[in-house]
Amino acid sequence: MKGKSDDLHGNAPDKSPVALLIIDMINDLEFPGGDLLEETARAAADRIAALKGKAKTLNIPVVYVNDNFGRWQSNFNDVLEHVLTDDVRGQHLAEILRPDPDDYFVLKPKNSAFYATTLDTLLTYLNAKYLILTGLSTDSCVLFTANDAYMRDLKLSVPSDCVASIKPTHTTDALAYMKRVLDADTTPSTQIDLAALSRELSLA
Repeated sequence: MKGKSDDLHGNAPDKSPVALLIIDMINDLEFPGGDLLEETARAAADRIAALKGKAKTLNIPVVYVNDNFGRWQSNFNDVLEHVLTDDVRGQHLAEILRPDPDDYFVLKPKNSAFYATTLDTLLTYLNAKYLILTGLSTDSCVLFTANDAYMRDLKLSVPSDCVASIKPTHTTDALAYMKRVLDADTTPSTQIDLAALSRELSLA
């Protein structure tokens, strides 16, 4: 007889050593500096969409981790609906990164995807030990998430073309820090061999 620890009550059927996290990309960009972020966020979204497509063909789970915009009674579908229909700057991001029915999602109250969320539990049930972090902003939510992942002994990839910040220098500095201190691989997504990575980690 299956114990509760075997299947997360049937809600996490995937098992994979690699997980792709999409951080704060379902985002209206309606905040100070959002206009400066829009162009680089769009470019990152295009790359993330391509990377997600490759991940899905390899059965690598995709986890959307999103800010709740201070709406403590909201859920992820409410956030998605707002960005898609309320004529906001970030509409394009949601259009090309609209979650699939089998994707996972986590709402976060603060910068880190781990802080006061269910992400730890989800990753445990997925058996994930390597995270690919993508999204906004490189020097804030991506960086805080990377720090917390490192503290949990998770291996990290932060593709340099799948993240964005208000200023390019903020992205450059944050990526350099994550590479130097957190041992993160910052290779662009176009150069990542997901199939080889998944095979290698499965044998580890």
